[in-house]
Amino acid sequence: MRSMAPQSSPGSPPSAAEVLRARYEGRLPARLEDLAGPVHGRVELPLHVAWSGLRAYDLDRPRQRMSLYRTVLAEGQRDDVVALLNRELLISQWPALRTLVSRHIRAVWEDAFHELARRTAAA
Repeated sequence: MRSMAPQSSPGSPPSAAEVLRARYEGRLPARLEDLAGPVHGRVELPLHVAWSGLRAYDLDRPRQRMSLYRTVLAEGQRDDVVALLNRELLISQWPALRTLVSRHIRAVWEDAFHELARRTAAA
C-alpha cells in the first residue's frame, strides 16, 4: 500500500499531511514483533503521552484497552509504542482501532505492516 498524500514539489514547504505522516513514521517499531507491552492488568501512561484526562487503564476492560491503544498510537514516541503496546492485542483490535485513529496514523501503520491491512480486509 502506498499513501495517497500529495507530495510537495522540491523547494516548497511540506504539506500538513506530509508532516503528520513523517511524525508517525518516526514512531513506528522496526517490526510488530517488537511490541512487547503487557496483555493484562493496569497500565499507567507517562505524562508525556497522556498529559490530561485518564492516565491509568485496565487492559482487561476492552474499552479502556482500546482507549489506551488509541492514545499511545497518537501521542507515544517509539519507546512508548514498543513498551506499552502488545503485538497480538494490536492485531486483534486493529479492525476497530483503525476507525478510532486519524487517517494518517492508520495509513502509516497499514503501509508499514501489511498484516494489519490484511487483518482489516479479513474482518
